[in-house]
Amino acid sequence: MTDHPESDAGRIVLDALGVVLSALPSDARIAIAYSGGLDSSVLLDAAVRAAGPARLVALHVHHGLSPNADAWLAHCEATARACGVAFDARRVELARDDAAGVEAAARDARYGALDAMCTAHGVQTLWLAQHADDQAETVLLQLLRGAGLAGLAAMAPARASVNGVVRMRPLLALLRAQLERYAHAHGLQWIEDESNDDTRYARNALRHDVLPALSAHFPGYRDALARTAAHAAASQRLLDDLARIDLRDVGLDDLSALSHTALLALDDPRALNVLRYWMRSLGLPAASAARLADMLRQLREVARDDPNAHALRVDHAGYRLRVYRGIVSWQAAAAREERAGEGTAHSRAPVSLNWRGEEIWRLPSWRGTYVFAPAAPDDADAVPEYVLTRAPLVARARSGGERLRDEAANMSRTLKNLFQTRGVPAWERDVPLLFVGDTLLFVPRIGVNRSAFGASQSEPGAAWRRIEWREDLLIA
Repeated sequence: MTDHPESDAGRIVLDALGVVLSALPSDARIAIAYSGGLDSSVLLDAAVRAAGPARLVALHVHHGLSPNADAWLAHCEATARACGVAFDARRVELARDDAAGVEAAARDARYGALDAMCTAHGVQTLWLAQHADDQAETVLLQLLRGAGLAGLAAMAPARASVNGVVRMRPLLALLRAQLERYAHAHGLQWIEDESNDDTRYARNALRHDVLPALSAHFPGYRDALARTAAHAAASQRLLDDLARIDLRDVGLDDLSALSHTALLALDDPRALNVLRYWMRSLGLPAASAARLADMLRQLREVARDDPNAHALRVDHAGYRLRVYRGIVSWQAAAAREERAGEGTAHSRAPVSLNWRGEEIWRLPSWRGTYVFAPAAPDDADAVPEYVLTRAPLVARARSGGERLRDEAANMSRTLKNLFQTRGVPAWERDVPLLFVGDTLLFVPRIGVNRSAFGASQSEPGAAWRRIEWREDLLIA
């Protein structure tokens, strides 16, 4: 027997959406993440009834993993149009390494595409169709993976994404069975993703093999796991509050760096909590417990101002953790790793240029560019144009023993000494030195060698150029 549309199932779904709508401005633009499956089909239909089609846009992500993906896209577009709802879709490409990798890649790609479409359509909130059964599965998966509180908190009812759009889950308190009753009562048509039956995927294995047995012995497990998620979320908020308090003493400036001494003054649990929160605030992906523990171990082994601190080696998500002069920071490692793969600084051949007024001198082997911008004579990094044309410009690697005149101290010093005086970390000293002929003219991160100008540096009316070294990472 089919339920009437105004049955309890229908009212429960519409009431859940009404609660979410009451917290939004009356003219807020709402996006529905619409895969075409049962859950999102119920969400779209109920949203049309509760909010009206004019405020909605249905967003579909085409993963290309199934041979039926094109048909699903056509179904979603036709259904949205029939409801009077605007529709948009994006195609994404995924690596197909293994089941767990595909799950993670599909999730990341899906949210990336949804965020991009939300921005394009001026959306204030994105509605997702996860429900109580999904929440229970997520908590169990995180438990089995040994996740911390942040993982056990699972899916939040509402959370702002990186583009400022609030992701909301209006159906999170409802059971899958209630959504099925709604769909049958309203005669909805939806698609069935054949991959949902593939138990090589961890979530499907739980859904088909574990949860039915669990339900037979513990019928209230969904509510219990939902409470666990809520408790974990509350505890995580307290840990975040503690991390913000500790960062007042540990963090430097805009929190892009930490005080090594202050961080190590904390006991291990608090220091790990600070590191975890700090990385999240910088937009870095979460690290495993083992990776975080290794970070803290190495940080404790590195003495403050240790000249060998640059040997610290913790790589994560394309960045490298560094310590220099008591400051802990993350440095982008990708460009430098690519550069290292091409050979060390000592193996790069010198590159020369007969300067004829160019503003840009690209050095591909160094992954960077020299810039010669018009400047005033009083600019500290400016040189007269006639100096640049006096002999070929040569960019070459440090060979050791190079010296530059320190104008402030009125004496000649080695580049190593000048780098140390200026606080330039060892890993940032791999730069192309600029010579005019055989005379050192400019050193990135130190400046111009004014003694290279010669006696004619006061020649009146000369045009000047400011020299800058810009790595690709900075000018991309």
